[in-house]
Amino acid sequence: GTFVFAISGALLAVRKNYDIVGMAVLAGITAIGGGVIRDLVIGAVPPAAFTDAIYFLLPLLATALTFFAHVQINRLNAAVLVFDAAGLAVFCISGTAKALNYGLGPVPAAALGVLTAVGGGIMRDVLAQEEPPVLSAKSELYALPAVFGSAIVVVIPHLPIDSSLAAGLTAVLVFALRLLALRFGWRAPRAWRTTDKH
Repeated sequence: GTFVFAISGALLAVRKNYDIVGMAVLAGITAIGGGVIRDLVIGAVPPAAFTDAIYFLLPLLATALTFFAHVQINRLNAAVLVFDAAGLAVFCISGTAKALNYGLGPVPAAALGVLTAVGGGIMRDVLAQEEPPVLSAKSELYALPAVFGSAIVVVIPHLPIDSSLAAGLTAVLVFALRLLALRFGWRAPRAWRTTDKH
């Protein structure tokens, strides 16, 4: 998930004609942005991304790969979307679980789970002056699957089931919901509008 999130950031930089530094910045912020914000909010400092070099090496590797092979990667757009969906599923669950472990209540924990999953992408798009997909009515369901997954995670500790198994099944559900939304073009409802007949 971290690696593919980083690739999506690097690909956006290529589309915006950024240099390799811009690619690395967008790759890194996409990969670790949400998790860093979550860790700062819950007081897990220094954030996990700053205690393990792999969190920085993966975005740099994604940048290097995209720098030389962005044409081929763009052709694999469907595969990137699949891995992105997997990252979304894993991050919303791990983010919620970490927030719960730090003593947050169900609603704040679920909110931080969603932020972990979508925060890096929002930061990437804001930096690149793009409309974040989570705010666009034209985008398939993205944040809502993460909300769904995070909401389940906060309920799991109160159920008489194995927590690890339940978390794994929840990840599969979020992953499947995102893929189905992509396949069938499912979008979140917009505000009710009446047509002006004058």
